[in-house]
Amino acid sequence: MAVMEVRNDNAGRLIVWLEPLGEDRWLAPGEVFRIQSDYTGDDQAFSVTSWVNDEDRAAGIENITVWIDNGDCYAQVTDRAGNIIECGHQRPEEINMKWAAATEEARRRMEGRKAKRSS
Repeated sequence: MAVMEVRNDNAGRLIVWLEPLGEDRWLAPGEVFRIQSDYTGDDQAFSVTSWVNDEDRAAGIENITVWIDNGDCYAQVTDRAGNIIECGHQRPEEINMKWAAATEEARRRMEGRKAKRSS
């Protein structure tokens, strides 16, 4: 089993994106969790990239992406005590609302396109 520990040493929040599934987990300062893959081969199980979003950075948020390069893409994410940390961990409610509104708007646009095609 491959294990990688992620620690937020920033003063603000750290968003860890787990790919290829697009899952997000929001870590508070000082928070630590572990990503575990079933992969037991010799190649690397994970790779990490960081990226900058000016709006996030202005809000004190940093982003990293952990790519599951080998093994099952459904890696297990836990805290130090072994408790499962689900997608959306500590995601702010305002982000939930913003993403829900964007999803609803996309649904409406798709319905509008379907209606135009069938007319």
